[in-house]
Amino acid sequence: MEDLSLATLIWLRMARFVQNSNQLSNDHLRQFGLTVAQFEALAHIRNFQPITQTDLARGLTVTGGGISRMLSRLESEGLISRTQDWKTKHITLTDKGAELLERAFPSQLQQQASLFDEALDEEEKTQLHALMKKLYDNSRRRQDGEDRA
Repeated sequence: MEDLSLATLIWLRMARFVQNSNQLSNDHLRQFGLTVAQFEALAHIRNFQPITQTDLARGLTVTGGGISRMLSRLESEGLISRTQDWKTKHITLTDKGAELLERAFPSQLQQQASLFDEALDEEEKTQLHALMKKLYDNSRRRQDGEDRA
């Protein structure tokens, strides 16, 4: 195997961390009957409701077909409601969905925070946050440039 650049090694390490973090989150959220994707969808809906299916898919960076299947399941479980306004579907949390998210959200935040709190001191977390923001901002600039092209 060829020698990998430091940038490539960083990207691989970040990808592996996200994958491990998602697996830990899936394991943790199972107690609430949720997957990471469902949890993120419910949290996004809560923050932007009523939200269209298109805007939700864009915010979660999933395909239209993928979001449709997930929403069907969340709707059948009584966690969301979808209302049709001509061609547009608006999504909101039901009382049951809001209550579930109210229980799951603090638990999930604590679970995720512990990954950082156990490994990093406050200065390291501050540095990592600044570096991740810098990388994210650069990726958004590149994406915005591609969207206009």
